[in-house]
Amino acid sequence: MMSMDPAILWLGLVILLLVIEIATMGLTTIWFAGGAMAAFFSTFFGADPATQRMIFIVLSLVLLIVTRPAAVRYMRGNRVKTNADSLIGTVAVVTAEINNLAQSGEVMIADVSWTARSRTEGSVIPAGSKVRICAIEGVKLIVEETNAEPVRHAEQ
Repeated sequence: MMSMDPAILWLGLVILLLVIEIATMGLTTIWFAGGAMAAFFSTFFGADPATQRMIFIVLSLVLLIVTRPAAVRYMRGNRVKTNADSLIGTVAVVTAEINNLAQSGEVMIADVSWTARSRTEGSVIPAGSKVRICAIEGVKLIVEETNAEPVRHAEQ
């Protein structure tokens, strides 16, 4: 059996790990690709196979532990947060009956009228009821009935 050049094996691993990273965008295999690249270069300096594997393992783990948290923070920093996100968990008053089957319903919160749908399919929430905002889907609030008091927002 003919053995392959270790440099080709490491380069193949680099390519495989980069393809996996591109497909998943999970910021995990990229660090191992860095370790494989270092092991690839070590073959040109005459490193034996055990040293190549050690370089791969140590450098991959160091890159994963040291740089991944900063990279994840940077990637999440690009997410645009909106003022609407602050509505989740807030209590509002139903101004028009919420009926998912009829595709109707409105709530008033902070002097703004929002289209609303019930979190529970088939339930009808009458006007004047108090609801807690569970989620926002597009321009609709997803709500559930509650007994809590609505939050009064300060005039701006």
